[in-house]
Amino acid sequence: MSNSNPIGFFDSGVGGTSIWKEVIQLLPNENSIYLSDSINAPYGEKTVQEIIALSKKNTEKLIAMGCKIIVVACNTATTNAIQILRTTYSLPIIGIEPAIKPAALKSQTKSIGILATKGTLSSKLFSKTSELYSKNINIIEVVGNGLVSLIEQGKQDSAETKELLSKLLKPMLIAKVDYLVLGCSHYPYLLPALKEILPAEVSIIDSGEAVARQTKKVLLENDLMNNSIDKPKHLLFSNANPKVLAKLVNGEAAELSEVSYLEF
Repeated sequence: MSNSNPIGFFDSGVGGTSIWKEVIQLLPNENSIYLSDSINAPYGEKTVQEIIALSKKNTEKLIAMGCKIIVVACNTATTNAIQILRTTYSLPIIGIEPAIKPAALKSQTKSIGILATKGTLSSKLFSKTSELYSKNINIIEVVGNGLVSLIEQGKQDSAETKELLSKLLKPMLIAKVDYLVLGCSHYPYLLPALKEILPAEVSIIDSGEAVARQTKKVLLENDLMNNSIDKPKHLLFSNANPKVLAKLVNGEAAELSEVSYLEF
């Protein structure tokens, strides 16, 4: 395995590019391959066994493409399949979980909101993390039904999306949350709409920066950092609609990126 081999990413669609962007920003020398499994989005409405099977399929595709490390850029896949992936495959695998801990520790109102998919909120790993940090904290969990599909269609800024978000966030506004945790890698693309709807005093947290820092840490620990002076190459693939994927990554190392259709 060469240090110049790419970092692999997969998600149930285009949302994980929010994680990909953070990683390539922190690690500008690294090559990458991103798989957008949009044909099977959203994972959050699938059974645990289906999520595990899809996560294995994506992991094996990235391994076959020569990836040296894999970032599971999907909350639902992480919370339902990460342990199995780590025991099945030998390369380092990094996951993404909702950032409950910083929100719970910093909250002044002792009330925080978590917007996530059904698959994430109902997972054992999420329940364990939530229990760990929810002492004396009121946690308002909301399933973001319909949001992933709208983002997959490129409608994150539409009136339809804003209307749905306003309805979903109502319980959090009533509970006077001061932190909103985004528990799905698609949701950072809703930040402009969220900031319109939420009061200015509500802080929004996602996991992108933390995942990027963890990726760097794991690369260093495994002596896998790419020290090549060659320009990095980023290959992004969608098995449904590469146009939406290309639009989201436009401007992010665009001249170094290739976005195309791939059946997987």
